[in-house]
Amino acid sequence: MTKAICTILIAILLTGCSKDSSESEPITVPTENMYFPPVTGTNWETKSIADLKWNQAAVQPLLDYLELKHSKSFIILVNGRIVLENYFNRHSATTNWYWASAGKTLTSTVTGIAQQENLLNINNKVSQYLGEGWTSETLPKENLITCKHLLTMTSGLDDSTDDVNPANLVYKADAGTRWAYHNVYVKLQDVVAKASGQSWENYFNTKLRDKIGMNGNWVQIGANSVYTSTSRSMARFGLLILNKGKWENNTILNEAYFNEATTTSQNINLGYGYLWWLNGKSSYHLPQSQLTFQGSIIPSGPTDMFMALGKNDQKIYVIPGKKMVVIRMGDAADSVNLALSDFDKTLWEKINALYQ
Repeated sequence: MTKAICTILIAILLTGCSKDSSESEPITVPTENMYFPPVTGTNWETKSIADLKWNQAAVQPLLDYLELKHSKSFIILVNGRIVLENYFNRHSATTNWYWASAGKTLTSTVTGIAQQENLLNINNKVSQYLGEGWTSETLPKENLITCKHLLTMTSGLDDSTDDVNPANLVYKADAGTRWAYHNVYVKLQDVVAKASGQSWENYFNTKLRDKIGMNGNWVQIGANSVYTSTSRSMARFGLLILNKGKWENNTILNEAYFNEATTTSQNINLGYGYLWWLNGKSSYHLPQSQLTFQGSIIPSGPTDMFMALGKNDQKIYVIPGKKMVVIRMGDAADSVNLALSDFDKTLWEKINALYQ
């Protein structure tokens, strides 16, 4: 990333109708540096719809749709600056809300941080950190399961229950041969805790949360470890990921792991990385299904987009090509409460209308 004081001039517009190219001079406009809000305080630079030359008439239909669909917050960042920030249904900028499964990406990121600190290796078997007997599988089958299998949802464990007690972690297939959305990924938090000699929350706070100015905390709800924070904290994390793990000049997560996490991680579900959903692939699987669906997860969304998606439509969309992050928090948009829903398709049609 360039420093905040740098401005690079590039030629981006050419008029090409005339056969005589000498009649058309390129117009130069400044490209904007990436902005990072201060780690403390509430200051955050903004950018207007008019400055971006977006379609102001498309804003209100988007906001009306968000409110209709039980949203509590919505943020768009471009180059790190807030373009839209709206709150609905008595929610506010200081109100915490749960990330649901969108928080899986926090676990993925912190696992990568622990690996770059040489505390663990994702290619090692889980039992190297948790000890034998963390599942009810035979030892040879249990020893097939690596940390990477937990990151990619390919542990082979029976996904009919979310409980992660050993008695409920039962063999379904050899690790690496079956993709199934399973809560067993949460064991990575135990792996990080064991490997670091700290509690998961303390390591998370020190290595990620506090370094980028997030607020929030982890809440244990049954077998689920759920993160809660403000919407701006979710946006801060999205901005970190947009910048490939860097916050200004500080490397929080190394780029090699970032690249692995945000590209296809196995050959079963092409739309899945390391607990990140990937748009624009030729096929994908959905939670609670073994079917292969052809095409992109969100056809109306950018093909280079990757996503943190949680129950009741908690969303982080990261779009590298547009240097954009989009956040949505709230209640379920529709009666379907899975991480992926028809809400995504319509929402992206309305977002697209802002700049098309």
